[in-house]
Amino acid sequence: MGNEASEATSVLSPLGREEYIEQSHFFRSLGERLEANVPAQEVLATVREEVLATTKLPLAIDFLLGELKHAGVLGPAMAQLPHYFTPFQAYLVQESENERLRFDLRVGLEILGREAEYRANEPTQQGLFLYQFEVLCRNRLGYDRGLEAVSADPAFAGAWSEWIRKLRRQIGMVDFADVMYVHSAYYRQRSGSGLTPPQDGEAPTLFGEREGRIALANRKKDPVYLFSSLHRQLGYPEVPRVKPADKEEALLPQLARRLEQLEMRLKIMEEEQRGGLDLTKFYERPVGE
Repeated sequence: MGNEASEATSVLSPLGREEYIEQSHFFRSLGERLEANVPAQEVLATVREEVLATTKLPLAIDFLLGELKHAGVLGPAMAQLPHYFTPFQAYLVQESENERLRFDLRVGLEILGREAEYRANEPTQQGLFLYQFEVLCRNRLGYDRGLEAVSADPAFAGAWSEWIRKLRRQIGMVDFADVMYVHSAYYRQRSGSGLTPPQDGEAPTLFGEREGRIALANRKKDPVYLFSSLHRQLGYPEVPRVKPADKEEALLPQLARRLEQLEMRLKIMEEEQRGGLDLTKFYERPVGE
């Protein structure tokens, strides 16, 4: 059992635990410092010195830094490193840099940081897929290209990759809870198939009994409830959400401008009462003089 667990972890985390720990630090630090308005080139150069030199991440950062100076974006550069960054990671950064979308780069980096941290511990294919799929759903990133990027992840080889590609054509027409249930061990148990492997033409069993029970309990409900239940039961990371703007923080600059306007009006009124209001200082000199 121990060997099987270690083999499954190596498939889901092919780079090794150290790499994903450093990736998590890289994505989180990049997001936090960009939020503080630190230039991206400066952040990359700084984080490059922070990460472990025994990992491959410094080499990847060097490449990203060179491409950022040349092209001004990170997504295409990550896509050129498929042996280190997954297609889903590159796709997420590319979508966050797309000016036509409202997907914040800082949210995207927080998503990637949590995913890397999850891979560094004890990930499962079910948890990893559901996390990435929920990211696509909550941020409206598009199922076609998004699921294509997910299916290209080395963690989803074989039946998983083929099923994810088929899912692209089913989303929007079939309830996702129904899809999960049909592809679960719990469905086979209730249908009388038991533990016998699926025959040709039958739906592959990708989810366990627990996931099947959750999917069945959330049929014809809002998908938010399904994802919430799956997150609690399976323990995969919670998908970050866009933080609403702090109204109190925006209120202070507005009050400051109002006070400046009031001060100016009071000065004008005082000068007018003293009879010393000089209107000439409000005149504009003609152009050319």
